[in-house]
Amino acid sequence: MSAGLLLLRLLLAGLLFGHATQKVLGWFRGQGLDDTAAVFEAWGFRPGRPMVLLAGTCELTAAVLLATGTATSLAAAIVMGTMIVAAAPNSPNGLWAHLGGYEVPFVYAALAFILAMTGPGSWSVDHAVGADKAAGAPWALAAAAAAVAAAVPALLLRRRNLRTSVPTAESLEG
Repeated sequence: MSAGLLLLRLLLAGLLFGHATQKVLGWFRGQGLDDTAAVFEAWGFRPGRPMVLLAGTCELTAAVLLATGTATSLAAAIVMGTMIVAAAPNSPNGLWAHLGGYEVPFVYAALAFILAMTGPGSWSVDHAVGADKAAGAPWALAAAAAAVAAAVPALLLRRRNLRTSVPTAESLEG
């Protein structure tokens, strides 16, 4: 069980690391900070550059916490909150990624919720310091509630920004 949880944590941490460094550094064929900022602006996340840095910092922080199994419920909340916001621009397209949907952020958030339910396993910092008891349904639900509360301001700002300006195809092309 601990080996499986370690692999699950490392998988999600690796994906979050890749996701963050694509947007912030342009690694793994990503757009990098400036181009991603333009996309964020078109999606209503303004100002784009600070919003990209915030999203990337959240993803990298969660990746480190998950990889080490440290403060797992907090890491799960960070992932879920970030992914709730990330899903917003694609939500009109439905779930499936091949149709432009929110499948990827949904899966990342679901994996984080599962880790909050199960805990990080015995191969973790949480276990080493005796904090691995902070798992189970109450902790997972608390992490989910914190995630929603953290996501709401960004979603409300996006909503306001989209009402005040409508991006054009030209603005997305840069």
